[in-house]
Amino acid sequence: MEVIMLKYGEIALKGQNKRTFEEILIKNIKYKLKPMGEFKLSRMQSTIYVEPQSDDIDLDLAVKKLLCVFGLGAVQRCLVLPKDYAAISEKGVAYLENALRTAKTFKVEAKRADKSFPMTTPMLQREFGGDILTAYPHLTVDVHNPDVTLIVEIRDRGAYINDTRLTGAGGLPVGSSGRALLLLSGGIDSPVAGYMMAKRGLKISALHFESPPYTTERAKMKVETLCEKLLAYCGAIKLYTINFTRLQEAIQQNAPEEYFTIIMRRLMVEISNRISEENGYRALITGESVGQVASQTLSAMSCIERAARFPVLRPLVGFDKIEITELARKIDTFETSILPYEDCCSVFTPRHPKTNPKLKEVEQIQESFDYEPFIQQSIQEIEVKMF
Repeated sequence: MEVIMLKYGEIALKGQNKRTFEEILIKNIKYKLKPMGEFKLSRMQSTIYVEPQSDDIDLDLAVKKLLCVFGLGAVQRCLVLPKDYAAISEKGVAYLENALRTAKTFKVEAKRADKSFPMTTPMLQREFGGDILTAYPHLTVDVHNPDVTLIVEIRDRGAYINDTRLTGAGGLPVGSSGRALLLLSGGIDSPVAGYMMAKRGLKISALHFESPPYTTERAKMKVETLCEKLLAYCGAIKLYTINFTRLQEAIQQNAPEEYFTIIMRRLMVEISNRISEENGYRALITGESVGQVASQTLSAMSCIERAARFPVLRPLVGFDKIEITELARKIDTFETSILPYEDCCSVFTPRHPKTNPKLKEVEQIQESFDYEPFIQQSIQEIEVKMF
């Protein structure tokens, strides 16, 4: 029988509330695997055992899905055998044929959690390695840089054999740190910011501002595709879409051009505040990175953040564009993000944006015109979609 063995990441270090993290992690695993069929989950010693309940379940796909579950340190597909060395030698050696047929070097790593097993760890490594060499004489042992590392673990429930220990997604289980609202523009940065904060255990919903007719339906579809891409890591996502056109036109008509972006972003934050208050989100997430654009200088970011009534989380604040792009490629959002459909942030872009604004000046400019009716109308017309 084959099972998937999941080992905890940092939640193994949690104290009295470790069980709470474990329960959220198991709930997330069940959600991820539910479309694939029936599995039995059990846990012991910071390990979760995932047992398929039918022979037609695709374990390769299950492993792929589980590699995206935050909270897991390692994912291993294993053959489970009785704790009897004769069975380990006969069936374990045969099970590893696909991994060893094309390899040139190998080593054996053994772990003996069940100390009642009669062979010591060095003895188990030596005997099993010898059996491998007998069955696959083209191989040689390399303990420093082998092509394949064979793992034999003797645990309470049996002997577990595998040739691959895959690194898990790490972090904390989604939902273990609360709920937050991601300002999702459609560019490269904001989806990566959402991924980063989901990795810290936040349950993510997203808010997108559109500006028809200046932005097209394709730009909106692009953001929806990004939500679908993030599902693999973040779980179900609620997307709020706000028509921002009237507010942008009002800003253009009533604020000095160089302050347009600052005022626009402050009003975005105000709308985010109200959605968060109404729906129980406890933080806002943005893809800002210091110095990347004019609105992301320290002065501009400070003026924008002062409009927030919740913590503003900026997980990419110290990243450069190359680092952000690498992460976007990793989570498969990059190709969607670079599709040439403009978002509302590129509408009415000032020729010379203010890079060192003063908060008092910004507040005076914003207060010189009543934007409240436009804000209320936009919120009343909000569109909500689940992914």
